[in-house]
Amino acid sequence: MLALIIFGLFFALALAGIPLMVSLLATTVGIVTFMGMQYPLDSVFLAFIGGVEPFILIAVPLFVFTGELLAQGGVGKRIVNFANVLFGWLPGGLGIVTVVSCLLFGGVSGSAIADTAAIGALVIPAMLAKGYTRGFAAALVAVAGTLALLMPLSIPFLVYAFISGVSMRTLSMAGLIPAIISALALIAICMWHGKKTGVDKGGKPARLSEIYRAAVSAGPALLMPVFIIGGIWSGYFTPTEAAAVAVVYGLFVSMVVYRDLSIKDIPNLLLRAFMTSATVMLVIGATGALAWLITAEGVAQQLADWVGSVAHVKWVFLIMLNVALVLLGIFIEPLPALLMAAPLFLPLAMAFKMDLVHMGVIMTANLAIALYTPPVGGTLFVAAKLARASISEITSNLWIMMAATFSVVLLITYVPELTAWLPRLIASLG
Repeated sequence: MLALIIFGLFFALALAGIPLMVSLLATTVGIVTFMGMQYPLDSVFLAFIGGVEPFILIAVPLFVFTGELLAQGGVGKRIVNFANVLFGWLPGGLGIVTVVSCLLFGGVSGSAIADTAAIGALVIPAMLAKGYTRGFAAALVAVAGTLALLMPLSIPFLVYAFISGVSMRTLSMAGLIPAIISALALIAICMWHGKKTGVDKGGKPARLSEIYRAAVSAGPALLMPVFIIGGIWSGYFTPTEAAAVAVVYGLFVSMVVYRDLSIKDIPNLLLRAFMTSATVMLVIGATGALAWLITAEGVAQQLADWVGSVAHVKWVFLIMLNVALVLLGIFIEPLPALLMAAPLFLPLAMAFKMDLVHMGVIMTANLAIALYTPPVGGTLFVAAKLARASISEITSNLWIMMAATFSVVLLITYVPELTAWLPRLIASLG
């Protein structure tokens, strides 16, 4: 009963347009005050502070700043050019270039919003000039941009690793195969669309010399995830230290190698990264306060008992998990949604003897889908703005892509080997 009151009050406040941090804190304080619980309000404050104290969270603003560096510099442009040389000649080639570019840029940014904005600004004008509709171009960029959340430097992965205690280096590799499968599903749609509409029938493959030049130009950017993940996996630095290394590498590539940014650009980038990071950290603190109340009142156990009474077998639990995460993600951004959902679902996952790394990939993949689910969603609105398309225009082109990506989520949900194989292979080689 208490679980329904807590989540009912929170969603009522959030849907009323009240800022997320305020909704979380108002729910916590309101429940404690009006239900006569014997907790001093100091406990809420201490839980808030405790939520943002862990050392590993230093990596969040550092990775956010890295994403700003790479999005504003010339990294995205060179990645798009490299993808175009490799795949632009195929049917639906420009759509394929969009998907591959988002996949590669996601490997260096770790942010779906940064991925969508940086790549969308480059490819959407070219897609419109080629004859693609605004709705299709925006839908594709909105969906492909979320591939960043499954790539090795994913910020949600970092937060989930902190919550669950799993190894970040294992988790960073676990999402790579699902990300590639999702990209292949979108590429198939692009090829089908190009042939069906005739807007992008393809052309001649690029010469080896063109491929070589594009690879050399994009090389410093493409080496970044290899360098960072290699350092984490080999034990040379921790995920938090890796974030600092990513900032230094990003500065070097953007200012020294490509020279797309100068010293005068850095203060503005720092300010934008600070504003984004401050918002995230405030929400993390507020989520910590609500998580404290949920834990103190045994809500997680109540929820576990209820799910156990409904989902007697693992496959039923997994279906309920997928649906619950998508619905939650529609209203809340992935990071706070992950912070709220993980403490509730992890005990249930352990009760069903699930691998927690696999659980992290499932949760992140579902919350990625919510980012472009109408009528709200972060990447959906970014793509709509870039393409100057209405939500209804995008939605008519979105359903086939959503069907494809949700099918991939179901595949990785019920075939855990897709997340476990690559980390196990790399561990065996090491």
